[in-house]
Amino acid sequence: MKFSTIAVITCLLATSACTWVKLEKNGAIVRVAGASETLSGCTFKGDITTTVTNRVVGVERNSIKVADELETLARNEAATLGANVIKPKGAPVAGEQSFTAHLCL
Repeated sequence: MKFSTIAVITCLLATSACTWVKLEKNGAIVRVAGASETLSGCTFKGDITTTVTNRVVGVERNSIKVADELETLARNEAATLGANVIKPKGAPVAGEQSFTAHLCL
């Protein structure tokens, strides 16, 4: 019983430091707009909703890592839409976040 508890804790600690989502080459070109930044001179390219696992074996993952992964997924997706800027619509909730994608020159 004690061994299984230690094994689960070890796995949780090991995976809590991992980032499971990698920024793709084209996603690296996409920047994240600030909350107060207006994108009125940009062309709207679409809405993006990203989702990642926010709980592992019933334990909440680090909220900063979850937010980073959601943003990385959105940047990767924005590149496929021909956008170079994303703007969050709101804060992450339960491992999900929505963004708008824009092409700004």
